[in-house]
Amino acid sequence: MNVFAIVKRQVDAAVAALIAEGKLPSGLDLARVAAEPPRESAHGDVTTNAAMVLAKPVGKSPRDLALLLVDKLKAAPDVVDATIAGPGFINLRLTDRVWLDVLRTVLGTGTAYGNATIGGGERINVEYVSANPTGPMHVGHARGAVVGDALARLLAKAGFAVTKEYYINDAGGQVDNVARALRMRYLQAIGRITEADVQGALERKEIQYGGAYLIPVAEALAARDGSKWAEVNDDAVWIPALREFIVAWMMKLVKEDLAALGVSHNIFVSEKALVDAGKVDAALAFLTEAGLTYTGILEPPKGKTPDDWEPRPQLLFKATQFGDEVDRPLKKSDGSWTYFAGDIAYHKDKVDRGFTDLVNVWGADHGGYVKRVQAALKALTAGKGQLDVQLCQMVRVLNNGEPVKMSKRAGTFVTMRDLIDEVGKDVVRFIMLTRKNDAPLDFDYAKVMEKSRDNPVFYVQYAHARGRSVFRHAAEMFPAADLSDKGLASADLNLLNDPDELAVMRTLAAWPRTIEGAALAHEPHRVAFYLSDLAAQFHGLWNKGNDTVALRFLQAENHALSLARLALVRGVGVVIASGLAVFGVEPVEEMR
Repeated sequence: MNVFAIVKRQVDAAVAALIAEGKLPSGLDLARVAAEPPRESAHGDVTTNAAMVLAKPVGKSPRDLALLLVDKLKAAPDVVDATIAGPGFINLRLTDRVWLDVLRTVLGTGTAYGNATIGGGERINVEYVSANPTGPMHVGHARGAVVGDALARLLAKAGFAVTKEYYINDAGGQVDNVARALRMRYLQAIGRITEADVQGALERKEIQYGGAYLIPVAEALAARDGSKWAEVNDDAVWIPALREFIVAWMMKLVKEDLAALGVSHNIFVSEKALVDAGKVDAALAFLTEAGLTYTGILEPPKGKTPDDWEPRPQLLFKATQFGDEVDRPLKKSDGSWTYFAGDIAYHKDKVDRGFTDLVNVWGADHGGYVKRVQAALKALTAGKGQLDVQLCQMVRVLNNGEPVKMSKRAGTFVTMRDLIDEVGKDVVRFIMLTRKNDAPLDFDYAKVMEKSRDNPVFYVQYAHARGRSVFRHAAEMFPAADLSDKGLASADLNLLNDPDELAVMRTLAAWPRTIEGAALAHEPHRVAFYLSDLAAQFHGLWNKGNDTVALRFLQAENHALSLARLALVRGVGVVIASGLAVFGVEPVEEMR
C-alpha cells in the first residue's frame, strides 16, 4: 500500500473531473504532478504541486487552479481536509483509517512490504568491486562492494531484473608486475634469496609488490612446481605462467573476502579472456565502421605540459561527439591498446549480452574516466544506452580518532578482512551506507561499537531487538493470545490514537516511496536515513511508556489495547527487517 501513489491517483482523478466539467482543457501532462510528504508534518499528511505544475498549461494562476482542485480533493476518499499553502501548494490531511490500513498491510505483507514494480522487470547490470587481482582488498574496496551490493538489492526490491557483475582486470601491466614480485617471493621460498634481497628489490623499485600476502602464494607455487621457475629466465615463458597462478590465487582470496562480507556476484568477466577472444579488435572495428575513429594529433594536456609529451598521430575515438571534453586515444605509442580501448570492448560485451542500462561502482580515483566511458556506451548503442557511474570516496580507518596502523599481512594498508574480523560484516555493511558514496567516510572502530544513539548500527538494531523483547514479555503475559502477524492484523487498531503512534504509522507508510526514490536515484544510503528516523520514533514510544504507565506497549489489564500496540511494534520490526535486508544485514533478536 503506497499512500502517496494512491493520493497521486486521486489528484489525477480530480484533474480529470475538472476536464470532464469543461473547467480545464484536455490533454494535460500529469507526469510532473507529485504527491509527497510535506516538509513540516504540521502542514498535513500529503502535499501536491498539481496547481503549480499545471497553472501555465491551463492559463490560470496557481492559486486559482488550487481552489478548483481543493473542492474536488475534499470529496476524495479518506481526505479530511485540503488547504492551500504559499503560492499554490495543496496540503491534504487524511483520516486515521489510512494509517491503520498501512499497518494492516505491513502485517499482511511481511518484509515484502515496500517491494515496488517501477522497475517493470527491466534488465540492469550493476558492476562493482572489480579490483585488480594483485593483492588483498582494502577498505576502499569494501565500500564499493557494499554500495554495489546494496544498490543491486535495492533495485531488485524495486522490480528491476538485476545482474551483479565483477570485471577481473587481469590483462594489464599491473598483473605482470605482481607476477615479477611473486617470482622474487618464490625464489625466497625455495631458498635461493633472502628477505633482505626482496626488500632490496623493493627499494630499488625492481618490483612494485612485496607484501607478506605473497609469501603463502609463493610457497604454494613452490609446493606445486618445485624449483622449476628458478631455472627459467625467459620472461615470455615464466611471466604468463606466474600470472595465471597469481590471478587464480587472488581471485579465490577475493571471493572468500567478499563472501565474508556477504557480497556475491552473478558473473565474473575476465579482461584477458576478452582480449584473447579478439573483442577489443572487434569493438574498435565496430566504431571505425561507424565513422567514430580517426588518426589525429591531440592538443597538449591543459595546464603544465609534461616533459615527455610530444605531438604525434594517434588513433582517436570521437568522444567529443558524445559529450566528452576531448577525443580519446585508443592506442599507445608502442601500438598496444590503451586501457580505455579495453573498457570499450568490455562495455560492448555488456551490450552484446543484452544490457543497455548499466551501473558501475568505481573508486573516486577513476573519476576522470566517467565521461569517456559514457561517451563510448552512447556510441556503441546509438545513444540508447545509459551508464551511471557511482564513485566511492576514500575511507579513513580510525580507532578513537587515531589512524589505525596498516595491516601486517598487506604491508601498506588496512584490508577488508581486517575490518570484518574486527567488527563483523553487518557493522561494516551498515556503516559504509550511512553516508552518500561520493562523500569521504571515517570508520572509527571505537565509535561503531558504541552502544549509543550516536552509533547508527546499534540504534537501528536496538530498535528491532527491543521489539522482539516486547513480544517475549507478551508471550508470558498473554499465553493464549495469537501473536502471529495474521492474529495481530485482526486486533482493534482503532485503539491506536496517540499522536506518536500515528506518526510511526505515517513513517511506515513512507517506506514504499523511500524504496522507489532510492532505487531511481541509485542512492541506497537513503535507506539508512529512513531506518534511523524510524528507530528514533520507536525508541521515543518506548521512552514515553517508561515515563507514563498508560502508554506502555503491554497493559496486563487491557488485552485489546496491548494487542493493538503489539501490532504496531511488529510493524516497526517488519519494516526495519525489510530495510536491513536491502543492506544485507541480519536483524538481531536481542542485544548482547
